[in-house]
Amino acid sequence: MVPLIVALLVVAGALAWWHPWNRGSGGGTGASQDARQGGRRGAQAANQPQPVHVATVTQGEMPVVINSLGTVTPLANVTVKTQLNGTLVDVAFKEGQMVRKGDVLAQIDPRPYEISLRNAQGALAKDQALLQTARLDLQRYQTLLSQDSIAKQQVDTQASLVKQYEGAVKSDQANVDTYKLDLTYARITAPVSGRVGLRQVDPGNYVTTGDTNGVVVITQLQPISVIFTTSEDNLAAILKPLHAGTKMSVTAYDRSNTTPLEAGYLETVDNQIDTTTGTVKLRATFDNKESMLFPNQFVNTKLLVDVIKNATIVPTSAVLNGSSGSFVYVVKPDNTVTVRNVKAGPVDGERTSIKSGLQVGERVVIDGSDRLKEGAKITIPAEKAQAASGASGASAAAPASAASGARHGGHRRQQSQQQ
Repeated sequence: MVPLIVALLVVAGALAWWHPWNRGSGGGTGASQDARQGGRRGAQAANQPQPVHVATVTQGEMPVVINSLGTVTPLANVTVKTQLNGTLVDVAFKEGQMVRKGDVLAQIDPRPYEISLRNAQGALAKDQALLQTARLDLQRYQTLLSQDSIAKQQVDTQASLVKQYEGAVKSDQANVDTYKLDLTYARITAPVSGRVGLRQVDPGNYVTTGDTNGVVVITQLQPISVIFTTSEDNLAAILKPLHAGTKMSVTAYDRSNTTPLEAGYLETVDNQIDTTTGTVKLRATFDNKESMLFPNQFVNTKLLVDVIKNATIVPTSAVLNGSSGSFVYVVKPDNTVTVRNVKAGPVDGERTSIKSGLQVGERVVIDGSDRLKEGAKITIPAEKAQAASGASGASAAAPASAASGARHGGHRRQQSQQQ
């Protein structure tokens, strides 16, 4: 009996030892299987075709454009001041109106200057009469001197008197011209064509030549200019056509650089480079007929320097930058991609020219490239949609054909039964 009990205890201990070990071993096997399945799923996901958008490499003209920031600067900005002292009796302009050169802007009381002019004219008439009398006397004295009837000294004295009166007449004439000019200055006119600003003085005030604010400020708006800067590295490309007499077009854009405001031409280049920034100033002129450019407005400028003929062009989003330089993903016929290093040329917004590395007609990835690598498979949604559309058309045509065949078969059976 005792040996039987001992044997049962040994068997129970063996069973207790084997069962947990078997469970642990089974758990480990399950975990490794899960890991292997996860790896297979990851590999399958990595091998799945990636949806991308592509574009075809084209050929065309690529403008060489220099982009800069500029400030709208009027060609003339004049503070209209009085040139004589007096009471301002009238203002003939409205604030903000456009005026032409020579238009009357204001009137100073002219009466004091009219009185001075009449006095000067009276003195002139008096001295002219005295001069005429002195000349007649000189002629008589000269006749008497030829007859030896008068002393030569008297003739010389009379000649000096004539010159004295001639000087007086010239002085009187200068006074007359001065007061006439004062009367002209009493009518304040526009020195340039442009737009007047806010009135600086009201009628009834006594204005003087020492007033710093003046009467009004006139700003020329048509034409107008934009002063912008560019790097000294661009000077060679700009000066060559400029010295050849080529009119290089400049387009002014708004602050967001999206809306074109006005088109004009490069006028001139400054005569020196700013050594602190390594830039040079340029001035472009614009007709500004629609008054889209406003003085002191900040604008973006695009200076057209040249146009490249038959350039290889791709969308700018296709060109990527890496450690080895610029590259693109080229789509191969089997719908896989390959990395191609390229040399990019001038950029015009959403278009980039390629100097080398691509051929016209090749396809490049323009969207979805962040999920790609060398040899990756791709799918193009547009082509997939076209294929699905064709398949749905074929499947729709098949049932119709089957139904048509069934109708024809039934019609033939009815005819055979009737026969």
